[in-house]
Amino acid sequence: MSFYRCLSTRPGGLPLASTYVVLDRQTRHNGYQAMFQVMQRLFQWFRNSVTTTAFVVLWVAAPLAQAAHSPRNANYSIDITLDHQTRTLTGREVVTWRNTSLHSTSELHFHLYYNAWRNTLSTWMKERVLGRGLGLHNRSQTDWGWIDITNITLINTSNVPETNLTNNATFIAPDDANPDDQTVLRVELPYSVSPDDTITLKIEWTARVPRTFARTGTIGNYYFIAQWYPKLGVFTDDGWICHQFHTATNFFSDYGVYDVRLTVPSEWILGATGQEQQVTDNEDGTATHHYYAEDVHDFAWTTSPDFLVFEDRFEHANLPDVNIRLLLQPEHHDQAERHFEATRQTFKYYGEWFGAYPYDYVTIIDPAWQSGSGGMEYPTLFTSGTRWLAPTTTNGPEQVTVHEAGHQFFYGVIGNNEVEHAWLDEGLNTFATARVVDQYFPHSWERRFFRGFLPWTFTDIPWSRALDGSRLARYRTTARMDIQATPTFRYWPGSMFSTAYYKTTLWLHTLERFLGWDTLRQGMSDYYTQWTFAHPKPEDFFDHINAVAGEDLSWFFDQVHGDSAIFDYGIAQVTNQNSAGRGFLDGVFQNDEPSTTFDTQVVVRRYGDGIFPVDVAVEFADGHRELRNWDGHAQWTTFQFEHSARAIRAIVDPERVLMLDLNYTNNSWTSSPQATTAATKWALSWFVWLQDLLLTAAFIV
Repeated sequence: MSFYRCLSTRPGGLPLASTYVVLDRQTRHNGYQAMFQVMQRLFQWFRNSVTTTAFVVLWVAAPLAQAAHSPRNANYSIDITLDHQTRTLTGREVVTWRNTSLHSTSELHFHLYYNAWRNTLSTWMKERVLGRGLGLHNRSQTDWGWIDITNITLINTSNVPETNLTNNATFIAPDDANPDDQTVLRVELPYSVSPDDTITLKIEWTARVPRTFARTGTIGNYYFIAQWYPKLGVFTDDGWICHQFHTATNFFSDYGVYDVRLTVPSEWILGATGQEQQVTDNEDGTATHHYYAEDVHDFAWTTSPDFLVFEDRFEHANLPDVNIRLLLQPEHHDQAERHFEATRQTFKYYGEWFGAYPYDYVTIIDPAWQSGSGGMEYPTLFTSGTRWLAPTTTNGPEQVTVHEAGHQFFYGVIGNNEVEHAWLDEGLNTFATARVVDQYFPHSWERRFFRGFLPWTFTDIPWSRALDGSRLARYRTTARMDIQATPTFRYWPGSMFSTAYYKTTLWLHTLERFLGWDTLRQGMSDYYTQWTFAHPKPEDFFDHINAVAGEDLSWFFDQVHGDSAIFDYGIAQVTNQNSAGRGFLDGVFQNDEPSTTFDTQVVVRRYGDGIFPVDVAVEFADGHRELRNWDGHAQWTTFQFEHSARAIRAIVDPERVLMLDLNYTNNSWTSSPQATTAATKWALSWFVWLQDLLLTAAFIV
């Protein structure tokens, strides 16, 4: 038996969707969390007729709707056909949108991301030049992509007849007024959509799939298709959030139900957001794959005849089971278990630390070589990243897989506005990724040579969470470039990673050491639980951390998020002198008389403008150690000690709580410098390596 979905009504013919009450932001969110757990909503989907002049309403076969976890206010029924020979997409969608804000709107805003690669005049291409130069400008004619809207129709309701809105659509550039940018489309409506009212549009379009830009596109017979359909922006109490496509940002959209039918060459393997319902073979040598997903805010897919399909399962005593599907490149067939294990451990640790993954399925895509689509996240689907040579002494595949699987929590389940606050996903997830890798996938440091083809493992250099996981070196180069609170799309294109990813990782790691892991973890867990399937803001995250910490940490957040403060504490000077003194004492000249005690002065300096409390440890020649605390406010301070032995070592922040300290080399002082010892060690290692290299070269020659 097939189940069918329609718009459910209450007695009197009022749609179920109209039963929502207009409330303030927090109250509405709390209401959704409780109400959607116990109610079921059914949707009406429309399909095109066989002619362009008639439209008939069809019942669309689909699984029985489950209890809603999200508001489900942006719902899509999409039919898409891929023509491999011309690399074109032909699509039509019926989008049903409900206004969940407090205000009415007489227009809808849509993202048309593929137009970022129509020409070099788009905002995305111009920003790319700023961040990375002119490399993409030299693409051949066949490498560009675009999307063209061919028809927009307002579906008839009881009050308004079916209306063609194609001529009501205009391109806008709300961020930079670029007249040549065509990534945002405004559609004027014949009437206003009031709070809690619903509107349904039918949109038809064609698109050219580019050679990969921004991790979507094609190479050979491999396609990874993301940001490919006309997608609604988010209408909030402050208006539309529908930014142009920027080179340094990701995306933001509402949750809903996606019912998608994808037609591709027959025998090609296909993976997508959601779960496959059925595959229909067509007479023209194509096959239509029907995918369905609930409570997601985007839809991505891939297809290729080359994929190898593997399946596994995540099981845990206290967390829901998850079916894992892996589409792997043939040359990586021996790495399937590495992908599965990394995904399982991510769901385990993230689930135990923050909260459960709410879907019972996930799909991993191993992208084709040189496709440029690796390491990216989408709802219930992500791309990994590995290489043909991936030694088990390193964790390259695992680290990418953990990171992208982790996005299913802070990007997929929590609907962050990544265009304005990318750090709420990227930063939190990079921090958690480093914890998982550190605990479960320890490995040695790796460098790659010959354009990344040949790996070399330095077995005597262990991977460090503090250095490698937090990427302090990369943050250091751009620490002053942007204030994190600045909307992400306005960052300098070259500083987005260091500001959103690495700076957040460093200040979260600082909080972990300052508050304790249990406290920080509880705050992040409360945040995750409270804001699943919703759109939090930075203040919401700060509020949860403050609550569990039992104190107002605004002094810290204002510096790391609201400013570009630099943190750098160091030992400026250490002196030891005889306590007896020298010179005229009581009218008698004393000349370094022997003494049983020494006076030690340790000068600690704040070299940056960032302020943080630090400890100062001083070690003496007899093994005695003293620890002092400094609030870190003054430009410098002096600590004095009287002891029977000289100070031989001093260090500021000995436990390295302040992970944001940009120059750790000035944190310590020793009476006997260790530079020679260190140089000797590494010089010997280098010469042994060089000797081995020369012997190998001589053997080959």
